[in-house]
Amino acid sequence: MRLCCPCHFGLESVLNFEIKRIGGENLSTLDGRISFDGDENLLARANIRLATAERVMIELGSFEALTFDQLFEGVKALPLEDYISRSDAFPVKGHSLKSKLHSIPDCQSIIKKAAVERLKSVYNIRYFEETGPKHQLIFNILKDVCTVYIDASGEGLHKRGYRKTSNEAPIKETLAAGIVDLARIRRDSVMVDPMCGSGTLLIESAYKALNIAPGLKRSFTAESWAQIDPKIWKTERDAAIGDILETDFKAYGFDIDEYAADLSLRNAKSAGVGKYVKTEVRDIQKHLPIDGAITICNPPYGERLLEIRQAEDLYRKMGQVLKPSRSNPCYIICADEEFEKFFGRKADRKRKLYNGMIKCCLYMYFN
Repeated sequence: MRLCCPCHFGLESVLNFEIKRIGGENLSTLDGRISFDGDENLLARANIRLATAERVMIELGSFEALTFDQLFEGVKALPLEDYISRSDAFPVKGHSLKSKLHSIPDCQSIIKKAAVERLKSVYNIRYFEETGPKHQLIFNILKDVCTVYIDASGEGLHKRGYRKTSNEAPIKETLAAGIVDLARIRRDSVMVDPMCGSGTLLIESAYKALNIAPGLKRSFTAESWAQIDPKIWKTERDAAIGDILETDFKAYGFDIDEYAADLSLRNAKSAGVGKYVKTEVRDIQKHLPIDGAITICNPPYGERLLEIRQAEDLYRKMGQVLKPSRSNPCYIICADEEFEKFFGRKADRKRKLYNGMIKCCLYMYFN
């Protein structure tokens, strides 16, 4: 079985390592997606354990599609019956980029008709009620090459199940997990977020330190499929629970907003890591470094929550109080291209990332 996981641009190397660690083979990376070989156990394991993947999909096949006829015939040749039963629902969605077939509604219609024709010939029926479990078909047409997938996750994997509410500008859980990985959080780390918001960076740090699989608190659409034995999901969940560690990890979250500090702690408790997280109302100007701590934060961007000049002033204050060093490294994600100027120091390393649709940079200070 060929599987595929999309991820945030800039986190491909992190996800690549994650996939290898859970047993994925023959990995290939293209445009923010990593494809790999695996069986049904690996499909379940990937959904439960991968921290930086946006979703897990079954890759049915790729083919050139310069015309609607080629699109129809290409889809009709795919082994849809291996995953879609006669009563299953199989809606279609997708996108096209730099291709002759650019009308999404037309492509959806053609792919749906081709899928129906393929399944009609296999099951020898003329009408599909589609009352069974959902098998979402996803197409991606890039430079006139169409790839068709079946979504095995359902809701995006960033929806861990622990964040019931959030503040005004949350960071996506999958992106936070990637930053935590790059910050090298370990089981004995002390982590600090001086602007903790809804606590996502605190929680993802705790998950990393305790080796908690991020998908343990949620379900996945493939769990309802008749094609996968329910025992596989139980086996993989039990194994993930068995791998959770007891550690000396500690996380401290501070925020000028009392609601945010309280929300962070409530979300941490919901995530099952409340005993490892402490929060407090504190202005960044009164921040006191904790010896040996790793600071990770997502300060407000000028175009989102603050006026640009207010944001720049905030970055100056951060530079004055955080004082990154080898023993107190800092990892700061920010959309302001001039962040280093206001922070007062060049980053030791930078990595381009996207927070939603916002182009950002992870500024890494570790020397």
